[in-house]
Amino acid sequence: MTKVEAAKLTNDLLLRGVIETIVKESSVLLMLPFMEVTGTALTYNREATMPQAQFYDVGDTWAEATPTFTQVTVPLRILGGDADIDNFLQQTYANPNDLEAVVLESRAKAVAYAFTESFFIGDSTANPKSFDGLRKLVPAAQTISPGANGGSLTLDLMDQLIDLVKPGKPDALLMSKRTRRKLSALRRASGNLLETDVDQFGRRALFYDGIPILVDDFIPDNETLGTGTNLSSIYAVKFGSAGVMGLENGGIQVVRVGDLETKDASRWRVKWYVSLAVFSELGVARLQGITAN
Repeated sequence: MTKVEAAKLTNDLLLRGVIETIVKESSVLLMLPFMEVTGTALTYNREATMPQAQFYDVGDTWAEATPTFTQVTVPLRILGGDADIDNFLQQTYANPNDLEAVVLESRAKAVAYAFTESFFIGDSTANPKSFDGLRKLVPAAQTISPGANGGSLTLDLMDQLIDLVKPGKPDALLMSKRTRRKLSALRRASGNLLETDVDQFGRRALFYDGIPILVDDFIPDNETLGTGTNLSSIYAVKFGSAGVMGLENGGIQVVRVGDLETKDASRWRVKWYVSLAVFSELGVARLQGITAN
């Protein structure tokens, strides 16, 4: 289930507030479902090739064929941080719960930012403590670009990107604000505006051919391709077992560590054992190398 639905099922108001803060700070978490993992990692088989089928005559010898699979192991990573609350402020503050809420909300935002950043550009080679993000997980066969050194975004490229995701359409198109502005300009020039609606938080949402557009500040506009610089990417994603899914153990946890020895404060810990898996390579696609104009 998504973090939005998980927040509805907890009776812990403090934890619910942290989850809702994290969701609102991350456009990805609005739609990304999570699977509960037992153990420190998930190992699954991703279909590599399908068995061949053919036509036969009466009396022909039938040929045996079996599919092949690629075994993938995704380890859980530890994400979180501590939040210290000064005991003097806690005791003298008009409403102690308000002070705790402010401090924990700040820490929850940091967790949301860290997860979303890794969702897009995480690289376990550069940082072994992180999980791999879409930029590394999307295969070359599912990646297109305007040219060897990048180029301008076009509506034809958008349609190509969408068609790479199978079966059906992607559940969302993920892009930066700069790219969203360019896409809006292209639609206006063609005589069609991006469709609008509201999301579950009552915020205005954009759609491209019925596909939700998720705009995220953690999709960088400074990528390189060939000799091209200051480029960006658009990701077309299916969520769930047909594409991308989050992995976790125990969900988001808020733990009171207790009073500290070296200062007059109590410590809270927000932690999340989490990772990201691509169950079907056909469920994700990337359009890279998009220039600012």
